[in-house]
Amino acid sequence: MAQYGFLGLGIMGNAMAANLVRAGFPVTVWNRNPAKCAPLVALGARQGGTPREVAAACDITFAMLADPAAAAEVCFGPEGVLAGIGAGRGYIDMSTVDDTTARTIAEAVAGRGGRFLEAPVSGTKKPAEEGTLVILAAGDRGLYDEAAPALDKMGKKRFYLGTVGQGARMKLVINSIMGGMMTAFCEGMALGTKGGLDGGQILEALDAGALANPLFRGKGPMLLQGEFPASFPLKHMQKDLRLAVALGDELGQPLQCIAAVNETFKRARAAGHGDADFAAVFQAIRQ
Repeated sequence: MAQYGFLGLGIMGNAMAANLVRAGFPVTVWNRNPAKCAPLVALGARQGGTPREVAAACDITFAMLADPAAAAEVCFGPEGVLAGIGAGRGYIDMSTVDDTTARTIAEAVAGRGGRFLEAPVSGTKKPAEEGTLVILAAGDRGLYDEAAPALDKMGKKRFYLGTVGQGARMKLVINSIMGGMMTAFCEGMALGTKGGLDGGQILEALDAGALANPLFRGKGPMLLQGEFPASFPLKHMQKDLRLAVALGDELGQPLQCIAAVNETFKRARAAGHGDADFAAVFQAIRQ
């Protein structure tokens, strides 16, 4: 049986790696904070000492990291993936990064004889735990097909989008729309509640009509309760919005709404809500 590695055990990575272990795949895990490996080791995973060690020992290594800087560090650091990859081994980076970072990593991995696939995901903590993420892959088609059994334990649907960079672009499109929806939702809720409307009735009315959707249904109670446990941290949404605006600059596509949404999320982050769920943008909006 193929040996799998998993690098990065945050909110998403921990749940995704756990699904692989529970499915019976041999998995070696690594995290910058080694203590985060303990629950997965208890499930049956092995613990690796460095990304280099994991990539050298495994047929396919997955990564789920916070941002482009973390993705680059784990790949290119002195004990990084690049130092261990080679001989046809596969590296699948599921982090949300910009298309340039994805292509840079892909070229470096190929230069060492390895195979690369970008596979960012659409979904937050609960879908990660349930194995119902949407996987947006691009790159080496053979690696995509080979990794299919593992990918299908982490996601309910997967797309193959062609050349490296297209997965990153698809993810930024999806998250920019989601950030915009959340901002409009929060502004409407703030307006309604300040106008004396009952927040619960606003949510019920929305859910009964054409605007019914899982995002509003899932995040609405957070707005009413004023509690925002993170399933997708606000700082990561702001990072994705920043990357989407940069992509708009690169492609010459005006993004007036997304740029304004990014500024709203920057204000929420500056106000101290970065580690809360991205629905906490409501706190900045209603103030």
